[in-house]
Amino acid sequence: MKKRKPVLFLDDSPDSQKAITLFDKAQIPFVRYHIKQFEESCCADVPTTTTPSVFAPEGVYKGLENIKKYIEFRKNTPNYDEIESKSAYW
Repeated sequence: MKKRKPVLFLDDSPDSQKAITLFDKAQIPFVRYHIKQFEESCCADVPTTTTPSVFAPEGVYKGLENIKKYIEFRKNTPNYDEIESKSAYW
């Protein structure tokens, strides 16, 4: 089974831009998902979704401070990319 990329839910805010920069600097591959895509493809406006947020195999990390903690976790986990995901869906 292959390791899945975390999904970064974002909007046009400065915190979302900072989150993108943090992922890029840490060289962590991720999927960008702009919250406006919900309006276009699914559920109209989703005002309760916190952006930026990361949905990852290890959990959900809401807000920039928690995203920083997730990135630190990834950087401090030896051989992270070699660990198989426990879920076939992630």
